[in-house]
Amino acid sequence: MEHGIQRGGWTDRLKVFCMERELKDPKFDYSVYNLGISGDNSDDLLERFEFEIKQRLHKEDEIIFVFAIGINDSQFIYSKNNFSVLADKFQQNIKQFINFSGKISNKTIFIGLTPVDKSKTSPIPWDTDKSYENKYISNYNNIIKSICREKQVYFINMFDEFNKTDYKELLEDGLHPNSKGHQKMFEIVRDFLVGEGIIK
Repeated sequence: MEHGIQRGGWTDRLKVFCMERELKDPKFDYSVYNLGISGDNSDDLLERFEFEIKQRLHKEDEIIFVFAIGINDSQFIYSKNNFSVLADKFQQNIKQFINFSGKISNKTIFIGLTPVDKSKTSPIPWDTDKSYENKYISNYNNIIKSICREKQVYFINMFDEFNKTDYKELLEDGLHPNSKGHQKMFEIVRDFLVGEGIIK
């Protein structure tokens, strides 16, 4: 059965995967909380991150952090002639996420950024003051990758994984993944978590 739209985004599919595994094996006990808000950049997430984690944190739980943030930081704003979040500030934010999560868990994973179809995103039709381009997305993706290597944190290079395929078929509007795109992201994340023994 193709789960497709019924499963929503890749985090919803990961949640269903964990629930189905738990039904077969009660020892497999993982809950998935998606704290993402559409349009957020790393500044926005940083403002609410610590509070939201503390609302869901239970001392007996094994916590795994999976971050998927950064593509909105790489957004170029023509009226500012600059990026939504400057590269130096983005680096600081990623390090703050790692520092905070490291106090709670030894399992932190960053999901790399996904490429876009520039013909549909430069500018974006719903806000022509803004654009997304792969050369900028790649730079911000490399920032995450470099910091993860430095801090010895897991990194899934989604940018490279998408580029192995005709990724434009995986995008809804040139920017956001469609059902196939979310399924591919879910499979990559699931296989990584299982393959690395992060979830058992």
